[in-house]
Amino acid sequence: MADKVLTANRLTDGIAVWLDASGAWNEALQSALVARHTEAVTALEEIGKRDFSANLVVDVNVVDVEEVNGLIRPLRLRERIRAAGPTMDYAPGYKPADPAFIAA
Repeated sequence: MADKVLTANRLTDGIAVWLDASGAWNEALQSALVARHTEAVTALEEIGKRDFSANLVVDVNVVDVEEVNGLIRPLRLRERIRAAGPTMDYAPGYKPADPAFIAA
């Protein structure tokens, strides 16, 4: 089983967020709680359902990740882009994604 993290979009502004070890939704992928066994993944799914029902987040997903050089890296390109930011200039305060991080 691949390691997994829980991601969603914050309801208030649509920004991609990641569940951290304290149970908070965090904009930084590197702060995400990594589930390494089936029971932990089940717990992540339950937290996602709870927070979706509470209207805290939308589009809740458990995604596969790997650790590369000490950094959490989603396996899917879509999730790497969501974690690193847009691939182009988007809005003040949001810089473009690091091409090396999102490269396949």
